[in-house]
Amino acid sequence: MSEGFSGTQAAKVVGITYRQLDYWARTDLIRPSLSDAAGSGSRRRYSYTDLLELRVIKTLLDAGLKLESVREVFEYLREHVEGDISSAHLVINGSSVVLAKGDELIDVLQKGQGVLNVLSLAGVKDEVDSQLVPLGDEGLDDGPIAAAR
Repeated sequence: MSEGFSGTQAAKVVGITYRQLDYWARTDLIRPSLSDAAGSGSRRRYSYTDLLELRVIKTLLDAGLKLESVREVFEYLREHVEGDISSAHLVINGSSVVLAKGDELIDVLQKGQGVLNVLSLAGVKDEVDSQLVPLGDEGLDDGPIAAAR
């Protein structure tokens, strides 16, 4: 839909009330990207990307985050996630939100503090496998690898 979605349609698709949608727009949590209300009789028009963001907001609220924390999460995501936010991976645990970005976990509500590194076990396996290939048959004659064959 190139003309976008009305506020009523957006609220229905996302699963929120029109009143919530209106409040979020008036308080700058998320403004419609296609057409904002500009006085009496004008209508907001939301894009598909707006719908994705609205749904993320609803999901964060449903997970128990306070609206102010959701605002902080979105400020961080808008500054640090390239492309649309649907490409991001968030881990929600109680009142904390962690962004999985590559091999890092970033505490969004701590403004990037508490960065953890993710150890990809598939990566460990690939490293071991790549070292086994050069060994060839000469390294497989004794030890635990030979017993496993």
